[in-house]
Amino acid sequence: MKMKKHINVVAAVIVNDRNEILCALRSPLMSLPNLWEFPGGKIEVGESHEIALTREIQEELGINIKVGENVEDTYFEYDAFTIQLTSYFATIISGDLKATEHAELRWMRPGALSTLEWAPADIPAVEKIKNLQNTIVK
Repeated sequence: MKMKKHINVVAAVIVNDRNEILCALRSPLMSLPNLWEFPGGKIEVGESHEIALTREIQEELGINIKVGENVEDTYFEYDAFTIQLTSYFATIISGDLKATEHAELRWMRPGALSTLEWAPADIPAVEKIKNLQNTIVK
């Protein structure tokens, strides 16, 4: 039996000063196309979660973030691979937000997150966040 590839990934639940969450739509060219996710990416060998997340967000969105507390840790098995997704709250500290890899970026209120079609591994974090209506992350 062939072992599935395992990927360790970090994601940022970026919160703005209006208590909205940044949601990113995967482009048609990405794996899991046209599903929403929290932006982030693979952890490189030797990187801490915080360093990997800061690097990925700079590469994908052109912004610098401050990584906050852990939101969720999810293990998910897709057909072709397994994923360990660790998500963290984050805030933007500098830069101009731009979608370089995603088809769309959208700011959403926590309670409205479930109106989007999410990548399966992101759903546990969505469930946790949508109950945090009044939490502004610092």
